[in-house]
Amino acid sequence: MKNKHIASWMLCSLFIMGCGSKVSDTVVSEKSLKEVVGDKFLMGVALNVRQSSGADTSAVKIVKQHFNSIVAENCMKCEEIQPKEGVFHFEDADRFVQFGIDNGMTVIGHCLVWHSQLPDWFCVDEKGQNVSPEKLKQRMKTHIQTVVGRYKGKVKGWDVVNEAIVEDGSYRKSKFYEILGEEFIPLAFQYAHEADPDAELYYNDYGMDVQGRREGVVKLVRSLKEKGLRIDAVGMQGHMGMDYPDIQKFEESMLAFASAGVKVMITEWDMSALPTALRSANISDTVAFKKTLNPYPQELPDSVSQAWNKRMQQFFQLFEKHADIVTRVTAWGVTDSDSWKNDFPIRGRRDYPLLFDRNYQPKEFIQKMMDEQSDTTAIAQK
Repeated sequence: MKNKHIASWMLCSLFIMGCGSKVSDTVVSEKSLKEVVGDKFLMGVALNVRQSSGADTSAVKIVKQHFNSIVAENCMKCEEIQPKEGVFHFEDADRFVQFGIDNGMTVIGHCLVWHSQLPDWFCVDEKGQNVSPEKLKQRMKTHIQTVVGRYKGKVKGWDVVNEAIVEDGSYRKSKFYEILGEEFIPLAFQYAHEADPDAELYYNDYGMDVQGRREGVVKLVRSLKEKGLRIDAVGMQGHMGMDYPDIQKFEESMLAFASAGVKVMITEWDMSALPTALRSANISDTVAFKKTLNPYPQELPDSVSQAWNKRMQQFFQLFEKHADIVTRVTAWGVTDSDSWKNDFPIRGRRDYPLLFDRNYQPKEFIQKMMDEQSDTTAIAQK
């Protein structure tokens, strides 16, 4: 009986060895979005603290498989890092940066100066009055150089200033502008460069297809360059909907920024699958309004899903078309359940704006790209 087992084992081993070449030919590597993109541009994603800490293991698997760049969704913003003057909380930001380093990813810092998610103390004194220009400069310099200096050599680039230009091309009337005027932007870039001369520096904004904002940002970029300050790229926030932005106008802005002498980054990319609903005098019924804002509380109809995937694919093809000027495309969240568009502007609102669904599966247009890549690879190997 023992000899029969040995003989059977030997026959099986010889069979496997003889078929070895055929077995290896059928091995297919796991599909990956970052491999589809290749060296065209970095494929990035925003992480929340559950993901960068490793708690959301399913999301972490997606991030490692499909992305080669990460940006912090919230944990590097001013109110999170320095909630009180001189009191810095780096625990979450440290974990985020280390996650990127451990996984060989390009780490992007977001963001240093922004009028929103700013701690209450930053621009005022103990009486609630605006601080002096010199005091605000000192606070800006301390914050920027403490944060940038901590991650010197670890963070590739920073969103230095966020959302400072409005639709008509003028400056947003934020506290920074109110106290320092236009000077606050070049100062922010100066302080960041001083803290890490090797780090790339970016200006980031939304609604970049709007002509007025486009022209205002081009003017800003040229002004910074004329002052001898470093600015490497303009981040075009990709918060989109089924009826905005116009793809041609978006492309015009991409080319306009490139002509100003900087690269383009598609940041914060997501696309709402829901109809754009605005409250007006015609919508007096709150229940009807909420239903208009939240039409698909369970799942998307197939027709809407197909239209969404088609439109997302068109924008992705636009980014690939201009890969000579685009250096990074970053989704603003891993899966639909992570998106800030859920529960906004009403509680319970359910949206479907990201590249992976709530079951951690790639959306149709992503899956299609990966399948095509696999087919091409298989043909090339024959």
